[in-house]
Amino acid sequence: MELLKTLLAIGLMLGNIPAQAEESTAITVYRSPTCSCCGKWIEHLKQNNFTIKDIPTEDMQVIKTKYGVSEEMASCHTAIVDGYVVEGHVPADDIKEMLKIKPKIVGVAVPQMPSGTPGMEMGGKKDPYNVMSFDAANHYQVFKSHTE
Repeated sequence: MELLKTLLAIGLMLGNIPAQAEESTAITVYRSPTCSCCGKWIEHLKQNNFTIKDIPTEDMQVIKTKYGVSEEMASCHTAIVDGYVVEGHVPADDIKEMLKIKPKIVGVAVPQMPSGTPGMEMGGKKDPYNVMSFDAANHYQVFKSHTE
């Protein structure tokens, strides 16, 4: 009977142990040194368990060209994570979803700089926007729609 009580107590204690923390994901962010919204997006990523390698650069166009970001998909910063390109103010959860499903794409982008995206918070103003996926042939499609 004592053994049963001990095993029951151990089981109850184990049930109270929090799940193992989510592993941090490394991401390299290229950004203009003078852009404040890029810094806010980086903070959003840090809050969502990304480890940031921050590379300020004066020539973002060279980076965008190197990683295949077209003018249609361009925004203010370009990041690389696990071989994928992340262009602009893509929410951390959408990046995590991409990394989980591993689609055959070059990356995802939030073209332009819509209000209400991570790093572009404007009080209560939130524009609807799409996170677009893109491939090497510049084919685009909606990866995730944010309309709320």
